[in-house]
Formats: sequence, structure tokens, C-alpha cells
Amino acid sequence: MKKQLPNAITCCNLMSGCFATIYAVMGYFDIALLGIIAGAVFDFFDGMVARLLHVSSPIGKELDSLADVVTFGVAPSVMLCMWVGTMITSHRLPLFMVFLPLIMAAFSALRLAKFNLDERQTMGFIGLPTPANALFWASLVSEWGSKLSGFEPILPITLVMMLLSCYLLVSEIPMFALKFKTWGWKGNEVKWIFLVSCVPLVIIFGLGSLAIIVAWYLILAIVAGKYANGEKTKENA
Repeated sequence: MKKQLPNAITCCNLMSGCFATIYAVMGYFDIALLGIIAGAVFDFFDGMVARLLHVSSPIGKELDSLADVVTFGVAPSVMLCMWVGTMITSHRLPLFMVFLPLIMAAFSALRLAKFNLDERQTMGFIGLPTPANALFWASLVSEWGSKLSGFEPILPITLVMMLLSCYLLVSEIPMFALKFKTWGWKGNEVKWIFLVSCVPLVIIFGLGSLAIIVAWYLILAIVAGKYANGEKTKENA
């Protein structure tokens, strides 16, 4: 029983992704967003429980990736497909454009396969994590979709942003993880700045803040990475 507990939590992640996908197809984007959030919570705790119980296993690692493909790849892609579909109908555009967001599901799978093989990602990430990408799109569609649909150029902008997120998923851009060796300020400056700045965003925008928070995370990670590279260059010089 002890050995199977982390896998059971991972399966809850998978079921949350299935739940989110079904409600996305039905057009209930707010409920689909909650499903993805629930999946993210289960995804956080399955690894933690495995480490605490010392029952990490290769099958658990593979199961985790399979669950993540559904929850953070398929579910947000389907949400985006359905939202794009509503805009295509009103703008009388080709039907095939509805399926373009499925490219993001494929790149999410590629990112997860790459993550399993990449041993550099112990205290940080290389490329945009799939949960962050999923929460961005799910929040954007659910909380901002109806407001943005009336904006004429939103469809091409959305598709360009989707392709950009596909690139970021498999990119070599270093990004920080919220893992603390110590709780002090020194060495954790970027993490504390990010966490503290997220509080007012959540208070003001609620679930709509998730899209803003992920965008802010991305900007902060890129800026921090360039600063760190600049410091290394000075030291080497």
C-alpha cells in the first residue's frame, strides 16, 4: 500500500485531466480550469509523497509523464481548440484552424519525454514547465476568453502565442523552480520576488491571475537567466 500511494495520487492527476478535457469539450471552461488546477496539485504531491516515503520508482516516473500529457497537454489544448472554434464561426474562417492548438499537446509530450531524459533539471527547469503552460492557457480561455473574443486580431495573436509556447516548452532557456535549500533571501531573491508579487495579483484577479502569473514567471526567469549569464561572463573575464 505504501509503495502504491504516490502512483494513486498520480492517477488522480490523470483523472483530473480527463475530467478537464470532458468539460472543455462541453464548453464549461471554468470547470475545466478547476480540473487542471486539481491535476497540478496532485502532480505536486505525488513526487513529494514518493520522496518522503522513499518509494520512488521508474514506473512512477513514467506514469507521472503519461498523466501530465493528459492534464497539461491534451486538456488545455482542447480548451484552446473549443475557444478558437467559437471565433472561427464568427469570423467565417477555415474549419481546420480549430485543430491547430492540438500542436501544443504534441509539444507538451515532447517536453515531458525530454524532461525524463534530461538530468540537468534538479533545482530548476530547462524550458517552460508543462503545468505552467497549461495553467496559462486554461486561465486565459476560462477567465479572459469572453472579454478577448470581441477583439478583432485576437485569433492570429492567439495562434502566434500558441506557437511561441510550443517553442518555449522544448527550448533550452533556464527557468527557476520554487525549490528552497534555505529560506533566506540570499540565493533565493528571484523566488521570493516572484512569490510576493503573486499575492496582489491573486487578490485582484482571482483565477484570472494564473495567466498573468505565468507570463510574469516567464519574464522574470528570462531576465534572471540573462543576469546570471552576465555575472558569469564578468567572472570569467
